[in-house]
Amino acid sequence: MIWTIITVLILIAAIALYMFGGKQDGKKVASDTIASKGISVIAIVLIAFSVCRLFTPAYLLHTNPAILQEMVQNMQAQQDKEKNKVVRDYVKKHVNDMIGDAPIAGNVDAKNTIFLWSDYSCPYCRRVHAELSRVLAERDDVRVVLKNFSIHGPLSDAPAKAVIAAKMQDNAKAAKLDELLMAKEYYTQADLKDQAKLPEKIQANVMKVAKEAGLDTKKLAEDMESDTVKAELQNVRELAQRFEISGTPYLIIGDKAFPGAIPYARIIEALK
Repeated sequence: MIWTIITVLILIAAIALYMFGGKQDGKKVASDTIASKGISVIAIVLIAFSVCRLFTPAYLLHTNPAILQEMVQNMQAQQDKEKNKVVRDYVKKHVNDMIGDAPIAGNVDAKNTIFLWSDYSCPYCRRVHAELSRVLAERDDVRVVLKNFSIHGPLSDAPAKAVIAAKMQDNAKAAKLDELLMAKEYYTQADLKDQAKLPEKIQANVMKVAKEAGLDTKKLAEDMESDTVKAELQNVRELAQRFEISGTPYLIIGDKAFPGAIPYARIIEALK
């Protein structure tokens, strides 16, 4: 609003400048003088600027708002193109480093790789997990590298560490633990009431699920604090920073990035 008022004032001043700026003592200065022409040019520029400044927002918001949507879509497409180039160049050279010590769901030797940044307390991650499970059930040429992105504090830390540590016992059991944690509610509203004890409660709940997955929970608890787990979590964070990942879920399928809980059909299309 303030800019509209300022623009209107500039327009009024510019019109006055154009009409009266070339007069001196009530008499018009010769039209061919440099000063008179300069004043007229400045006034015209200010008038044009003010009219454009007032007309353009009204046109975009009321007359043709579809242009704004098109502009946003084009900007997003350009950003996606640039981001995919960064992803493509890095994945080609560093795919093994990206896998690191991450658990893998599906065929560990599959030729098609999906990297998944996920958080066990994220409902959208559970949605995309279901879509990926469908893909893995139908195809044995796909593997999902689980990059457990712990971004919700105590709700995320224990399950993220546990699944990474589970791989130190057996990758298949780590994948099973991932499946169970995504399918089950591993904390309750009652657990959230005492924030001081929340990390302890979450870990206890995760251990119950880990036992169901067939893991040695005593060894699992020890491995969760190991250098291997710390290194993998650091790997997850560094890659997230490199690819500008600020939330979950986030997928890299082949050499293209897909933020958000994309559906089954889009995953299949990307694998082509």
